[in-house]
Amino acid sequence: MLAELIQTPVSLFFLTLNLLVGAYSLFVDPSLIGKWAFRPYVVRQRHELGRWVTAGFVHVGLAHLAFNMITLYYFGPQIEGVLGPWRFLAIYLGSELAANALTYWRHKDDPNYSAVGASGAISGVLFSFVLFAPFAMLGVMFIIPMPAIVFAVLYVALSIYSSKQGGGRIAHEAHLGGALGGVVLTILLYPPVIGIFLSELGLG
Repeated sequence: MLAELIQTPVSLFFLTLNLLVGAYSLFVDPSLIGKWAFRPYVVRQRHELGRWVTAGFVHVGLAHLAFNMITLYYFGPQIEGVLGPWRFLAIYLGSELAANALTYWRHKDDPNYSAVGASGAISGVLFSFVLFAPFAMLGVMFIIPMPAIVFAVLYVALSIYSSKQGGGRIAHEAHLGGALGGVVLTILLYPPVIGIFLSELGLG
């Protein structure tokens, strides 16, 4: 897997950048989390457009950072290997923007709301993978076997539930927005994936 990661430069770049920025913001300068967080109200009122991107590189804790990076480490190189670096870059960044767009729409009038994390981009990558291999068996938490499509749906469903329960500063809506962005962008950038997905479902 490590050799595959080295051969996929975009996955390696985002994995490294997330780890470096995440560690720096958690252990060296925690104020960076607030400065870079996605705050829809602030974006709307002060036009701080950089937050659309910066929020994806800071996390609320080590567990949050680790979960996102483990997911990227597993799925990123596989998708980049199929689609190539430029299309993968478009899916990663496009999913992050789609995720933040949903968050913006829901919270643009809330001056107290803020959220961080690469969850939107990671959800997009995960759902892109599902289009290619919906029934690939994953070892969730390295133990529980689960088809990719089931894991992906549960991933989003639990995030939506957490959001309704007021689940902290993690951008839970981002999981849904990123998932939708990942699916749409993968189809637009690689139309044959529709046939692959239908074939995997036994409909092609």
